[in-house]
Amino acid sequence: MPNEHETVGAYALGILDDAEATAFEAHLATCEWCAQQLDELAGMEPMLAALADLPGAGTPDIGESLSARPSPRVVEKLVDEVAERRARKRRRNFYMVAAAGALIVSGPFVAVATTGGDDGGGGGGGGTGRTLAANPAKETFDKTPDKVSATDPGTKVSATVALEKKAWGTQTVLELKNVTGPQKCSLVAVGKNGERETVTSWSVPDWGYGLPDAEADKAKQPLYVQGGAAFEPNEIDHFEVMTFDGKRLVEVDS
Repeated sequence: MPNEHETVGAYALGILDDAEATAFEAHLATCEWCAQQLDELAGMEPMLAALADLPGAGTPDIGESLSARPSPRVVEKLVDEVAERRARKRRRNFYMVAAAGALIVSGPFVAVATTGGDDGGGGGGGGTGRTLAANPAKETFDKTPDKVSATDPGTKVSATVALEKKAWGTQTVLELKNVTGPQKCSLVAVGKNGERETVTSWSVPDWGYGLPDAEADKAKQPLYVQGGAAFEPNEIDHFEVMTFDGKRLVEVDS
């Protein structure tokens, strides 16, 4: 069989056998170019019919071949398939435009904002440029009055856990500083009865979190991650920040 794109003319003339026509119809349902070519060739039907009726213009078999056209059933099938494919394409384009619009609308709420001057000074000083992003976990942390903190003397990792009693247990927000990456960690609540419950988990990227001497602003910022425990606050003995390989980075008494 010739190249499928070159078969559109033979198909429009109706000179393909059943197997070839079926194969081309399958191709046509997914080929925009061939669909356009078929639409254009459909306008040649009157000319082909006139050519078939010309006296002395070849044998009757040639005239019959030139004037042949796909059956109505095949045409309807092709029209339906091509129409459905084009409709899917239009719907896909619409969803893409809608998604882009949503990003434009939501952009300002998650956009990065810079506060303070960028004087290139060391970490922790007033006036140091800081890059902050909208962070619901940090907002909850700032609004929660009940907080417990600790710094491990060996790892130098600092953690502050904000706790708030809920009907289902205890809501927690962890502020983590001076932790390097890459590594995966979890916050574990240890009950006074000895039970252990993983509150939340996260990944520390290469640049780390809450590193005061880091060059990148994003590495200077603490990590804020929210979670929840089934324990009530008065049932929790302490919290542990653990790596996935079992190393304890810091322990915070409740």
